[in-house]
Amino acid sequence: MLHPVLALIAWTMLMLVWLYAARITALFAHKVDPQRLTDKRLLAQLPPYARDPADNYANLLEQPVLFYALSSVIHLSGWGDRLFITLAWIYVGLRIVHSLIQAVHNIIILRFCVFLCATGILGYMLIRTIRVAFNV
Repeated sequence: MLHPVLALIAWTMLMLVWLYAARITALFAHKVDPQRLTDKRLLAQLPPYARDPADNYANLLEQPVLFYALSSVIHLSGWGDRLFITLAWIYVGLRIVHSLIQAVHNIIILRFCVFLCATGILGYMLIRTIRVAFNV
């Protein structure tokens, strides 16, 4: 159960590197003083290739927190059977696809569909965990 968790953490760190590489490139290309980035309006004026990876990094610090917590409960309780592990890998794969869509082309409807699928997987993992925990 820990491998998918570690994979998503590693992906999140990779997105952090991507966001800084893109943002620093944009700052140099547009000759923006980094000190001026405290003005949120200036951030909004950066090109999408510099904004979208940062937005995705923020997304990776939102819903996946529930995945980390739920995976910890499953792992520590010894419930991490083949189905839970498969579901966890599917969730991680969907989050990576979501990241790539957002950071590269940001096709909203496609990204939303992938997000809904990932949310469904996470929801099923939660329901299954509750059923196992309460023997229902």
